[in-house]
Amino acid sequence: MTGSPVPEGTRTHRNEGDTRPPVRCAIVTVSDSRTAATDVSGPLMLRLLTEAGHAVVDQALLRNEEATVRAHVAAQLARADVDAVLLSGGTGLGSRDRTVEAVRPLLEKELPGFGELFRVLSFQDQVGTAAILSRALAGGAKGKLVVSMPGSAAAVELALTRILLPELRHAIRELSR
Repeated sequence: MTGSPVPEGTRTHRNEGDTRPPVRCAIVTVSDSRTAATDVSGPLMLRLLTEAGHAVVDQALLRNEEATVRAHVAAQLARADVDAVLLSGGTGLGSRDRTVEAVRPLLEKELPGFGELFRVLSFQDQVGTAAILSRALAGGAKGKLVVSMPGSAAAVELALTRILLPELRHAIRELSR
């Protein structure tokens, strides 16, 4: 991390989070154009999460149908063996991009900092001002983390490596309190 020193309370909570077991994740690719053979974001999420020591307990590829995505996420949130639901795709401005609309009603608390930080990093490191076209969001629901990120492999890698993986156990610790 760059910038100011991490405050003692945050450092303590992060250290407590680091002692937690691996985070059990459900990953979802939302796309009208990808198939199991052409999906790159789902396998990338799987690889990055498992390399970081977490468990992927469910993986799905869904069409960008709002009701279908909402029902699937709700079912994942009801599972005792899921701590986080990570979605890629459907966060843009296109008429079929409905992931945000599917997920937002399920959230009990939004984490606006995720989308804000994602867009800043995306602006700086990847797409410049096109970062404003992303509606990435995250929040908590039923004591679990829900994250919706853009579907490109570059966006998934940025979101996971620069934001989520460093804070995943810490976030789950906070949600479980």
